[in-house]
Amino acid sequence: MQNHLRPLLSQSLIGLAVFSQIAIFAQPSSAETITGQLGNISAEISYDKPEEYQYKNVRLQISRAGKIVLAQKLPQESEYDRPVGGIYEKEDKLPILDLDGDKEPEVVADFFTGGAHCCTYSLIYRYDKKSQKYTQIRHDWGNGAYRLKDIDKDGIVELESQDDRFAYAFTAYAASAYPLQIWQYRQGKMVDVTRRYPKLIYSHASELWKTYTEIRQQGDDGKGFLAAYLADKYLLGQGEDGWKRVRQAYTKSDASGGLRQRNQYFADIRKFFRETGYIK
Repeated sequence: MQNHLRPLLSQSLIGLAVFSQIAIFAQPSSAETITGQLGNISAEISYDKPEEYQYKNVRLQISRAGKIVLAQKLPQESEYDRPVGGIYEKEDKLPILDLDGDKEPEVVADFFTGGAHCCTYSLIYRYDKKSQKYTQIRHDWGNGAYRLKDIDKDGIVELESQDDRFAYAFTAYAASAYPLQIWQYRQGKMVDVTRRYPKLIYSHASELWKTYTEIRQQGDDGKGFLAAYLADKYLLGQGEDGWKRVRQAYTKSDASGGLRQRNQYFADIRKFFRETGYIK
């Protein structure tokens, strides 16, 4: 699972970064748009691009049966936040889909903040029939992204991702690994439902362990992968078994600096897991 999801996340972000660079010698464009439609609901993101890597006056318009219901300027952390349409779909299409199964589609505006490997976030718009207005939440994906997938085949998609809090937590970014995360959008909120899918977690943990053994053969200490593997084991309710395997793998001889560094690494894991909720 990790080998399947991680490259796609990396390729997606690399693609976004490369896309931002291929037009470096081209003339600046303006009033560009990303559009989407589902039934009688249509949406459009428009923006100006006065200079390369700059995206200004980003606006969202949502119409229902031809009537404009929402028209607003979208918040940006900086002028480098780029609207990307669907992260895993066509980038010139704005995702409109029913995320929570209430027969009322949501509009999803995805952004990429630029840089080598960071960051993506989503603005999700939900229609309130009582007020006849759209409300919005923001969800940050960090260095990764997400995949829309109906995991339990109930007709309602989940958002499959990874826990980006593990980036840099135990090693450099390039050597970091991440536990599985699965989200559901319900009544205007994002809910972490990862523990409901033990088969996926088990498969993900197995891939992490496989990758750990491969990189150990290449001379890497594998600390990032061991921590992510142990987090998956906690999600499965198998923390004790996970610790046993991690202790056997990360021995004194494996850790440059000896026993003290090994003990510090394990202490850091416990502290981090408590702070992030893996250890209840």
